Amino acid sequence: MPSSPTLPTAADVEAAAARIAGRVARTPLQLSPRLSERTGAQVWLKREDLQPVRSYKGRGSANLIAQLSSDQVWAGVVCASAGNHAQGVAHACASLGVSARIYLPARTPRQKRDRVTEIGGDWVEIVVGGQTYDDAAAAARADAESTGATLVPAFDDPAIIAGQGTVALEIMDDLAEVDRTCDVVVVPVGGGGLLAGCLTWLRERQPGVRVVGVEPAGAASMIAATRAGAPVTLPEIDRFIDGAAVARAGDWTYQAVARHTPELLAVPEGRVCTEMLALYQTEGIITEPAGALAAAALDRVPVEPGQTVVVVVSGGNNDVLRYAEVMERSLVHEGLKHYFLVDFPQEPGMLRRFLDEVLGPDDDIALFEYVKRNNRETGPALVGIELGSREDLAPLLERLDRSSMDVEPIQPDSPLFRFIL
Repeated sequence: MPSSPTLPTAADVEAAAARIAGRVARTPLQLSPRLSERTGAQVWLKREDLQPVRSYKGRGSANLIAQLSSDQVWAGVVCASAGNHAQGVAHACASLGVSARIYLPARTPRQKRDRVTEIGGDWVEIVVGGQTYDDAAAAARADAESTGATLVPAFDDPAIIAGQGTVALEIMDDLAEVDRTCDVVVVPVGGGGLLAGCLTWLRERQPGVRVVGVEPAGAASMIAATRAGAPVTLPEIDRFIDGAAVARAGDWTYQAVARHTPELLAVPEGRVCTEMLALYQTEGIITEPAGALAAAALDRVPVEPGQTVVVVVSGGNNDVLRYAEVMERSLVHEGLKHYFLVDFPQEPGMLRRFLDEVLGPDDDIALFEYVKRNNRETGPALVGIELGSREDLAPLLERLDRSSMDVEPIQPDSPLFRFIL
């Protein structure tokens, strides 16, 4: 395997495409009438959620593992992951006949462990390595150092970057088949491997294409790196968009991004949830939060009427149990759900009065938790109210002000809010 510490080139991406052909799926472009109408452009979705592992992660892993020497194949590979990367490595190892030890944090859900085992079969051994991803990553590094196995990074490696860049090559080839040229490519960003790979190929082969990278607002590590001039570790991150929640951008990926200076945007997690629901309800596409990240940014990406825009749907490994939280975050972001601490006077009929005098005709109580204190004149209640439209908020607040109750709105950025979600 090449060990020269240099950034990949467009030629490396093209070599990767030939190397992984037949080992990963060539995913389709799908026109989105909804997003096209919303933007005035012609918006295509690059459906990486249709990969065998339901994300683009198998591309980089296959490219790196396919280049191992016979001695390296004999020693096997190791990686750490809590999700898509583990599945990508498992798929690559099963298709190439290479043994892997995959370190997963103890908190990794059983269904994800089972999925990795199903994909990798006898080629994969799962090792639980600590409570957090950092614990698992440290265990994987120690394994590689002690056994001579090759460590397969999730994103920060030139071979991984080149493999992920094959997404851009496929996009341009498929658009050429329908006589379209591309104006804008919108890419989700976590550690930066997909963005770095797409930039590497596009800047050399299609320099006129505008590239936009999109990060979660609660984990914008690449934006932080570009501002600081080097990767920095964010003191805390919102892990909801788990496929892109990275506290520190990669060293290799940052160098590629800094060299090519794409546009970078950060999108609120609630907006991503709204787009997840829209993709499911309109296009019938089940995405994970990171898979909807790029599409969620389109409202903030200025495009000209008729331009061709490609949005990468990066993954579809979503747990259906998360949809309740997805809906909740979407409603809060859209201004349709609000929470209040209400101090009710402890006298008969106050709840009825609240319903009659405070709630509007299209308002609905979604949560009511009340603890009566017999030795006090008032009792606190946590009240969640879902509105018919965001314009109903101002009248609701006016009615609350006129009531005899002490009311405190709970803002989404309040520490109390995490106990609700």
